[in-house]
Amino acid sequence: MKRENRKQEIIHTAAILFKEKGYSAVTMRDIANEMGMKAASLYNHIKSKQEILNCIIISLAEAFTKGMNVIVDSNISSIKKLEAIITLHVTITTNNENEMASLNADWMHLEEQLDYYLSLREAYENNFRKIIREGIQQKEITNIDVDVILFSILSTLRSLYLWIPKKEDCKPKQLAANLSSVLLKGIFIN
Repeated sequence: MKRENRKQEIIHTAAILFKEKGYSAVTMRDIANEMGMKAASLYNHIKSKQEILNCIIISLAEAFTKGMNVIVDSNISSIKKLEAIITLHVTITTNNENEMASLNADWMHLEEQLDYYLSLREAYENNFRKIIREGIQQKEITNIDVDVILFSILSTLRSLYLWIPKKEDCKPKQLAANLSSVLLKGIFIN
């Protein structure tokens, strides 16, 4: 197996263990055992548990940032941008359920990369606020507290990694459409 593929396999296995036990409770020996290898062999592919966590969290944060930047730069309405953000979250989460657990629960364990991660997160949330404000100004969105809107949408999207695995028949496109409808239009019949 190629070195890079083996490294990705180790990272994915670690993400599963981090989700099940929590980052702090998992050791490199646990990861090696789960991989069916000796701990010493694991170090041929990866330096530390911290490197694994960095790979998981930073790659996801950068994917969200890249997606958000495309959405912000697009020439579509604020509502369409919010729908695109919801789709972005559903897509990334469906493809990275275990890794999303680390992004949400273990980011505070980052060491060298913590400031970088926090800057990505802050920029992402600021872009989200910008889209909401534009929607309010354009009278597409009800004029209520921007942070309440942001919190309401993001809290749902950030917890998708807990919910999606329980839904065997989850179809990402349909889920994104349903979430957009509920989060952006509500549940009232007009």
